[in-house]
Amino acid sequence: MKNGERLIYVALGGAGEIGMNMYAYGWGKPGDEDWILVDMGVTFPNMDSSPGVDLITADPSFIAARRDRLRGVFITHAHEDHIGALGMLWHRLEAPIYTREFTGLVAADKLERFGLSPEHVTIVGPMPEMIEMGPFKVGFMPVSHSIPEASAMVIDTPAGRVVHTGDLKLDPAPQVGEAFDPARFAEIAAPGVLALVCDSTNVFSPEAGRSEASIVEDITEMMKQAKGMVVATTFASNIARLRTLAKAAAAADRSVLVLGRAMNRMLAFARAAKLLPDFPDTVSLDEAEVIPRDHLFVLATGSQGEMRAASAQLSREKYLGLELAEGDTFLFSSKTIPGNEVSVGRIINNLAMKGVTVVEEDARYHVSGHANRPDIQELHRIFDPRLVVPMHGEYRHLREHALLARAGGRKAAIAPNGTVIDISDDGAIIDEVETGRLYLDGTVMIGALDGIVRERIRMAIRGHVAVSVIIDEEGRPMDGVWAIASGLSEGEDGDFEAVLEAAIEAEISRASRRVLASDDALEELIMRAVNRAGKNSLGKKPVCKVMINRLA
Repeated sequence: MKNGERLIYVALGGAGEIGMNMYAYGWGKPGDEDWILVDMGVTFPNMDSSPGVDLITADPSFIAARRDRLRGVFITHAHEDHIGALGMLWHRLEAPIYTREFTGLVAADKLERFGLSPEHVTIVGPMPEMIEMGPFKVGFMPVSHSIPEASAMVIDTPAGRVVHTGDLKLDPAPQVGEAFDPARFAEIAAPGVLALVCDSTNVFSPEAGRSEASIVEDITEMMKQAKGMVVATTFASNIARLRTLAKAAAAADRSVLVLGRAMNRMLAFARAAKLLPDFPDTVSLDEAEVIPRDHLFVLATGSQGEMRAASAQLSREKYLGLELAEGDTFLFSSKTIPGNEVSVGRIINNLAMKGVTVVEEDARYHVSGHANRPDIQELHRIFDPRLVVPMHGEYRHLREHALLARAGGRKAAIAPNGTVIDISDDGAIIDEVETGRLYLDGTVMIGALDGIVRERIRMAIRGHVAVSVIIDEEGRPMDGVWAIASGLSEGEDGDFEAVLEAAIEAEISRASRRVLASDDALEELIMRAVNRAGKNSLGKKPVCKVMINRLA
């Protein structure tokens, strides 16, 4: 570009993985760009790689270092993997937030939960309304997805127009929210599209995506045929599915009970945005107690196996006094996210032991919210971009999407997290920047490289030993050694702690005065003794913490 200005793009999260979406666009001379940020999402932890963690976000350090030139944050829709980090990370950016109405209600709630003002959120109408900020002009293009008011971002720059799809599908009858409008898409494409930064989630799904309307009849019939109580779980934010399920229950003469804070909160936001004028009336728990089981339908949170959610608790025992019984039906009206199979499977097994009929992964009762391969090809055709940049997917999705674009005669750039590309130069890679993860651990944000989670994993695998030793005024050990083992068996001798104490005391008795006088040297000696004793007795080298107390 003239004057050395350029349009650059870098994914900080969401490219090369599912979840944790965060994408930055910059325009200007190198080192002096103006920026906008699209989405600030989370992903969810698991006990294998992130034990004890509550949420995981992309590390915003790259854009935080440029926050004096960050013009605004745009949120495409209110799914957690696009909006969930807003309250946790906003103080690092302090930039205005732009959303549509329903998303704005969720965004304000995210901020308030972290003690921040909801006034940082500005509600924007759909295109043709556009927000102008520096070199950018940005509009919300309505798309259909599994949540109301999802939008692609249309980003006009001096280099040309970029369409950032967010999550979308081509649904002509989504039940809630805007339908796919090919004429509107074509109108937006008419001035020419420099780059299509596009959802890649379902690029391996060979059939065209199905409409939400296609499952309404089957769900209604299932409700009518089911015996006993019916419980269904889906994503709390899938407002259209909640409506479909609730209306089917009403058609089957079933009262509707909603269990779970997340689901009740999302329904409240949808009602506030006037998106659910025909949602059936719901009943309270007290009212549900006197309704015959075959006339009751329950919407429950926890479709991904979350152990504290309503679905998991119903599968184990009672939840708020409600209990599943033999002959009831439990419907998973959702798809299990890769990585959650074990936790979902645990719920299914628990339900099976109760004699509950489980319906899962059944295409009659669930359709995806993402564009399948033929739909992605249709997006390529409509927008006819000079460059396709796959995003929102694991690396295999990005690569396959790029191959698909190239097979259609278009240029494509694979840009996983941290890869900086020049969109104004056909996606040329110009830099690699540091990206990473932050963990919400209780109420504290910690870095992935801080070592805290890694230490938890080590303790989970190897167990833990704490050792206390007292050194007297003359530099000699006194009163023996105390050792406490956690997460370790007693060993063949039946008292591993006694074995440890004996091994440590034997080492200390042979130690020189120089070693006894140095905390570092003494700690290293004790840790070696613990490692040897653990290896000999248990076949493990425990994580060891040493406390040395010296008497003055």
